[in-house]
Amino acid sequence: MNNFADLNLAPEILRALIESGYTKPTPIQAQAIPLVLEGSDLMAGAQTGTGKTAAFALPVLQKLMPFASSSPSPARHAVRALILVPTRELAIQVEASVKAYAKYSHLRSLVVFGGVDIKTQTPHLRAGIEILVATPGRLLDHIEQKSVQLNQVQMLVLDEADRMLDMGFMPDLKRILALLPRQRQNLMFSATFSAEIKKLSAEFLVNPKLIEVARSNATSENVTQKVYLVGHEEKHALLAHLLRGTGAVQTLVFTKTKLTASRIARQLQREGFASDAIHGDKSQLERMQALDAFKSGKITVLIATDVAARGLDIDQLPVVINYEIPSAAEDYVHRIGRTGRAGAFGVAISLVAPEEEKYLLEIEKLIKCTIQRVELPASEKPLARAPRAESAHEPRAEHHMHIRAPHTPQVKRPVHDAWFNKPYEPSLSQRVEAPPAIQPARPAGQIPALFMRRKPVDAED
Repeated sequence: MNNFADLNLAPEILRALIESGYTKPTPIQAQAIPLVLEGSDLMAGAQTGTGKTAAFALPVLQKLMPFASSSPSPARHAVRALILVPTRELAIQVEASVKAYAKYSHLRSLVVFGGVDIKTQTPHLRAGIEILVATPGRLLDHIEQKSVQLNQVQMLVLDEADRMLDMGFMPDLKRILALLPRQRQNLMFSATFSAEIKKLSAEFLVNPKLIEVARSNATSENVTQKVYLVGHEEKHALLAHLLRGTGAVQTLVFTKTKLTASRIARQLQREGFASDAIHGDKSQLERMQALDAFKSGKITVLIATDVAARGLDIDQLPVVINYEIPSAAEDYVHRIGRTGRAGAFGVAISLVAPEEEKYLLEIEKLIKCTIQRVELPASEKPLARAPRAESAHEPRAEHHMHIRAPHTPQVKRPVHDAWFNKPYEPSLSQRVEAPPAIQPARPAGQIPALFMRRKPVDAED
């Protein structure tokens, strides 16, 4: 199909697509949209950045067009499509796309996620919406507060289902599925197909159509992958060297922990880089401010954990650096999928310490290719920052051995001295004074009575 007009979409939707700059559907969109419009359940696998969101958002809007109403009554705006996503950032991105595509229709959409006061979301839910984008945990919060009804849901979408399973959302998903009508259309989109994903699809999909735009767990051909084998203590110096050498306006750096992300951001700031970090310990407002600053170019280096980076949609992101490669090989596919999106070219660099090489082998086994190993010329190798207490003329290894040597207590030698070992004896010249004798206590004197009662004298006759 050469353009969206061939997909039998409503004029209102086509008008919004033209304004958004979309004219030709991507492969996943061209295959998925007709199947969804036919009413089939769908299990779709595509790489991140291939247009998965529009692949389900456009047919959902098309099928709900008969329910569009300009009435302000909440009863005319029941929830008819539920889109579940694993993270807040992805939820915001998906709902923004839905709202843009539904711009000229009377269909309402809303996004709900944790990390913000639930009271700010409740009034919008009760006002009535047709399309609800939610994270599983916050949706269950609203269900418990009876602020949302799901008894009229006709379409269910699970976006990035593999990540939902990785984050332990299976119990929440089962609770939500039990509350939905049995007669509904189910769509599942995932960048990777694991055994757990196939098991999940068997539980709630009915005779699904299978679409795989690219090989399962494959990486984009537009992304150039490189690996630097480097010691863990030398990673930061190499990272700073690469950031100076790439000249990229935007670089996304991945770490495995929140503490590492914050530490790297602080170190880069001290070295003159405009950097910030996003992770689960930061509030939603702080994460959105950092992301907006990164998109606008105010900061050039964004350090992120896997969970916080899910759903990041940054146009023309040129470089992704894995400061620490993930222990789960599927996460590597998601990470480097942040670059090389929508036909653009990108670079993915991984800094691999000796203890991480086992994870690298698992990644190469998953993506079925060997990643290029790169070694910097000796003239370009950055020097790791030496500790402050280290002498310039002292070898580093010997210095550390000197500092870290455990303290061995000295054993006291016995003293062989007859006079020193002789027991203590008092000197004869010292006179021992006897303690003073205790004087007998003087008997207490009789105290004359001051008042004496005398016998009354009888009067004489």
